[in-house]
Amino acid sequence: MRLTDYLKPEYIRVALPATTKEVLLEQMIELAGNNPAVHNLEDVRFAILEREKIMSTGVGKGFAIPHGKTDSVDDIVIAFAVTAEPVQYDSMDGQPVRLVLLLISRDNLVGQRLKLLSRASKVMNNEAARSALIKATSTDEVLTIFRQEEDRMTD
Repeated sequence: MRLTDYLKPEYIRVALPATTKEVLLEQMIELAGNNPAVHNLEDVRFAILEREKIMSTGVGKGFAIPHGKTDSVDDIVIAFAVTAEPVQYDSMDGQPVRLVLLLISRDNLVGQRLKLLSRASKVMNNEAARSALIKATSTDEVLTIFRQEEDRMTD
């Protein structure tokens, strides 16, 4: 199970013009809503925002991973964006965010969700990968970077 099994060009944005955490989350939810596996965008919005209330999903090093679970999706849905400018996100390290991976899944897909969240963290812990993603100018470039990083991983 790989991030790139779910991450497709139509769910990726580079130079996303968000200026606040709230706007960024809304843009990410809308981006994920393009996926035909999403049946009720309001349920997705609720799941993501409720999870964010518990604790910020800004994990540090310029990366946030908003996530949630709802049975209003058929499968795991992933969206990814590189922001045009750093966005204050209440991250654990206090640093602004440039890279955001949103993951939403059905409630019963716990194992798969945790595995994908772990893979995303591994990719983002690689400074070279983070730097390359921030410099990416196309969705194809983003996908190539994710594929290369996942090829390097051992499960």
